Amino acid sequence: MGLFDMFKGDSEEMTPHFAFATSLIYMIGADGKVENEEVGQLLSVLGGEESGGTIGVGANNQQLLDRAFRYYQKNSIDTFLAEVTPLLTDAQKMCVLTNMLDSSLSDGEAASEEQVLFNKFLQAFEISEERFKPFFDVIALKNDRAVFTKTDHPSNQPGYTVQLKL
Repeated sequence: MGLFDMFKGDSEEMTPHFAFATSLIYMIGADGKVENEEVGQLLSVLGGEESGGTIGVGANNQQLLDRAFRYYQKNSIDTFLAEVTPLLTDAQKMCVLTNMLDSSLSDGEAASEEQVLFNKFLQAFEISEERFKPFFDVIALKNDRAVFTKTDHPSNQPGYTVQLKL
């Protein structure tokens, strides 16, 4: 610890929960636009608290989000990935990836910047696209609300059945 470390303002250690929240913030910020759907998804996975009929961020999660946002502003994605990758278990990595994908698709489509960022996480976590594909297919299906609004959607054709391909 250096003499001036106390002035850095964020001396708390990296934890898996902090890595999870910060990963989602990196995804939300990837395309330079913060969409309401992305913020809603972030709050839902962190677990908001209900107050007066509306869902908000509880004090603990607000501190977590504030800290994660400060980290995001100060650190490159490469620094973050180098720090968190050895810390996370396989289950935690897969949870991060599935929630990041859900966030990127929550506004209808993943922007190219979000796709690049997601691939950085896949590579850093050493998760192959082949291994992740079944998870991708389920989350893509979950977020494809066009099946309700487009009668000519390929998934709505007679005889089509949704199946998970392993």
